[in-house]
Amino acid sequence: MNKVFVYLATGFEEIEALTVVDLLRRAEIEVQTVSVHKDPIVKGAHHIPVTADTTIDALGNEMADMVVLPGGIPGIDNLYQSEKLRADVLRHAKKDRLIAAICAAPYVLHQLQLLDGKNYTCYPSVEERIDKGTHQDIPVVVDDKVITSQGVGTALPFAGKLIEILKDKETAERVLKEVLYQG
Repeated sequence: MNKVFVYLATGFEEIEALTVVDLLRRAEIEVQTVSVHKDPIVKGAHHIPVTADTTIDALGNEMADMVVLPGGIPGIDNLYQSEKLRADVLRHAKKDRLIAAICAAPYVLHQLQLLDGKNYTCYPSVEERIDKGTHQDIPVVVDDKVITSQGVGTALPFAGKLIEILKDKETAERVLKEVLYQG
């Protein structure tokens, strides 16, 4: 079974994080939400409190097959300010694990030099802050082990692509059909 960590920091975009968690769990993929703070309760960009499954401190050196960074302001800044988050993402990248980011979160990957030489997508205004890699103006971009997406409106196809990568296309199509995705 695949394991996925979805990191949550104060100000994260709720739809982007929880859509991924929900759809991956529907596909029977093990997902853990991980607070980058000491407190497992993390307030999103729209002040919705979410109780994470665990904290980054409790994870220790545990690894996942994929890590996911949701966007949101100031969520991405709070993600990047976490030294443990930066170390975890880089450790996963060095172990050739899948790294996914949506909306403004590809900027965190840029700061970690994980977009260098990669094709990527992101929220339109974030593109001008990223000076490495090649921006693609499409909902979801997969370049080797890095998966990026544009934002809230692309959360369903993003989650579907993650399911396809972790499991298979049939499972992704089934889950998206079950939630009446019309894409």
